[in-house]
Order: sequence, then structure tokens, then C-alpha cells
Amino acid sequence: MRDVILLMAMLASIPFALKRPIVGVLVYAVFSLMNPHRLTYGFAGTFPFAMIMAVVTLLSALFSKEQKKLPFTPVVVQLTIVIFWVTLTAVFALNQAGAWDEWNTVMKTMLIVLLTIAVTRTVNDAKALILTVAAALGFWGFKGGLWTIMTGGHNGLIGPQGTYIGDNNTLALAMVTSIPLIVAVSSFAPTKWTKRAAIVVALLTGVSVIGSYSRGALLGGTCMALFLWLKSSSKVKTGMLFALAIPLLIIAMPSAWMDRMHSIDNYKEDASALGRINSWGFAINVANHLPLGGGFATFTPQIFQLYAPDPTVFFVAHSIYFQVLGEHGYFGLILYLLMFFFAWRTGSRIVKKCGKDPELAWAATTARMCQVSIIGYMTAGAFLAMAYYDLPYYVLAILVCLEKVLFIAPQPDNTPPLRLPFLSRRKAQAGAGKLATPTPTPRKR
Repeated sequence: MRDVILLMAMLASIPFALKRPIVGVLVYAVFSLMNPHRLTYGFAGTFPFAMIMAVVTLLSALFSKEQKKLPFTPVVVQLTIVIFWVTLTAVFALNQAGAWDEWNTVMKTMLIVLLTIAVTRTVNDAKALILTVAAALGFWGFKGGLWTIMTGGHNGLIGPQGTYIGDNNTLALAMVTSIPLIVAVSSFAPTKWTKRAAIVVALLTGVSVIGSYSRGALLGGTCMALFLWLKSSSKVKTGMLFALAIPLLIIAMPSAWMDRMHSIDNYKEDASALGRINSWGFAINVANHLPLGGGFATFTPQIFQLYAPDPTVFFVAHSIYFQVLGEHGYFGLILYLLMFFFAWRTGSRIVKKCGKDPELAWAATTARMCQVSIIGYMTAGAFLAMAYYDLPYYVLAILVCLEKVLFIAPQPDNTPPLRLPFLSRRKAQAGAGKLATPTPTPRKR
């Protein structure tokens, strides 16, 4: 039944996506980030929902009369340079078959992000994008937070299988990165209840991060909390809140959780940590020998035999930095880091331009929260091979879209309602039919 409902929902969205491309990119984001098809038990689990929506959105962007504009901001230019560089490294990749498979996946993400920026026209479009991204991950945060509370944190968490966030560590990284976006939604929520709902989802997502048993996510969350405290206008209140809430959550977790976190100190006795260090040494050796890096899908047992300090121990990169270093070289790593540097600067420009304008306070808050998301991703990502995960690229897109709709190419929010012509005609005909029906005259007694 879930399969049929999901398929019908996707099919129902296609006419609206053909009418307005922004609808297409939003539906695509739901399937890409939330992966609702992984919650089904039949044909929908492998049905190409995202691919269909990508094709529909591209067609809509080509034929729609709405203005499409890709602003050449530093983030967009840098993302374009990264696309060219990783394509060049794929040409000379050590693992040709695997490299082009991964290149295909990564290009889909980056091109959809560029398309999202191009078709986002108005402030309402930008808000819809923020809400969609936050809700897509907020679903897993809400679910995981409730599960952690109900089980007392004993059972841990896993994400949708066969996706970027399929295990506890990758799911935790996604949760860490999404919490600030969920908080940002509360800054422009229309009612008090929706604001409170966003805050509740953010809190439960924080609980799910702790319940994930992920050490990297704990570190990322700590760095995010520190940044929020530094940027807070009321450091005393914020500091007291963190000082009371965080210890209570940690104390409530079982002893197995404490043992897992304490293993950070004993990395020399942790086989996982030693394996990661060996992988990082492998990435450094590849980058030292090959200026272009090894290309996509370099981390394989066969190539480990050539470049790993200990060829008998194979681990994946376990770090966004060493993943990019090993696959695209030192220059590729610099290009990758520059994307986030320019994104940070974009957020700072938005905050500065919004100033103290109360009507733009939501935009300043969202820009700050995107910066917090970047901190969480780049901290927790230091221990996970998630360099090409969709979510951080959507964070970059949100920042560019905010600057676009507010300052670079603002357009009035005068978009007509999403009505399909044939449905509108039927409704009008039905209304006319009712008016034409004669009212029966009551009989006299």
C-alpha cells in the first residue's frame, strides 16, 4: 500500500512540476534527502523516483516561461570549477570502471543543485527550499529522537538502507547538519504553533544525534554549540541552557554509550581508528605520487596494495578531506575547501546586508544557521567519507538562493496559484452547472 501511495503522490506532482520547475526540484530533494521509497516493502524500493523527477524538472526548466537565472557568485563559479576538476581526474582515474560510475552519481547531485539555484526565483521559493530540505531530514531526526527516548538509548539508530545515510554514523552527520536548518524554519514560520513544532523537531533531532552512538557527530555537535554560543546575543542564557541540557542528556544515556564515547581517548587500541589512520596515509601517498589524485573510487583493496602504509588493512577514506585528497589530489582538496569558504562569506554578506531590518531578520537567521550547518558538516565529516553527500550542497544552494532573491535578482512574489488548466475548467463548469440548475418551487398546501 505504501508503494502505491508514494507512486500516486509522485505522479500527482508531475503536472505541477511541469508548470513550475521549482516544484520539480523540491520533489526531487524529498526523494534525494529523505528517501521515502526506502520505507516501502515492494516495487517502490527500487523505483527510479529521483531520476523521473530530474527529467521532468529539466523539461520544465527548458519549456517554462518563468525566468531562470544562474548568478555567477563565487560559490557557483567555484562549484563549476570543482565539476571540471573532478571530471578531469576521472579521465585519469586508477579505477576507470568505478570512477565513471561514481562520477555519474556525483554529477547528478551537482547539476541538480545548479538547477535548483537557477529556478529559485522569489523569496517564497527560497523559503520553500529551506522548508523542504529541513523537513526531509527532520523526518529522520523526529523519528530517531522518539526512538532514542522510547528505548532509553539502548538500541542505537540506523538510516534508510542503500542510501548515503544508511548507517548510524552517516545518519548522525546528516542530523547534525540539518539541525540548524530546522531552527532556521522557525524564523519564518507563520504561526506560533509552527515555530514551536520546528523547535521540537530540532530538539528531537539533537536527541537522535546523541542516540546514534556516533563519536564524530558528537564532536560536530559540540563545535556547533560552541559557535552558537559565541554568536549568541545572550551568552549567559545560552551558556546556562547548554550547561544544563547537554549533561542531562548524556547522563540519561546507557553505559554502552559512555564506553563508545570514551574510546576516542584509546584510539591506539581501537582497530577502527587505526584502520582510518592507515586509509589517511594511503590518501597522502596517492596525492604525493599523482598530482591529479587517483580519481573517483580510488579506495579499493587493489590500489591499497600499491599505496597504503599497511596494504593488509583496507578501510574506506573515513574523512571527507582525505577522501577528496586521495581522489582528486592536493589541488582538488583546495578547490573543495574553497567552496565552503565562499559559502561562509556569502552567509556573512547576507547577515551584513540584512542589518537590523526586521523584515529580513529571517534571512539573517537562516544565513547564520547555514554557517552552523557548514561547521557541523566539516567537523563530523572529518571522520566520514561523505564528500559527495547531497545535503551540504543544498546548504550552499540555500545561501546562493537567499542572496539571489534578496539582492542579486529580486522578483516580486506574485506567482499565481499552482492550478492546472483542465482542473480549473472542470471546477468552473461544475460551478456554472450548479448556478444553472433551477431551484424547485415549494408547493402550496
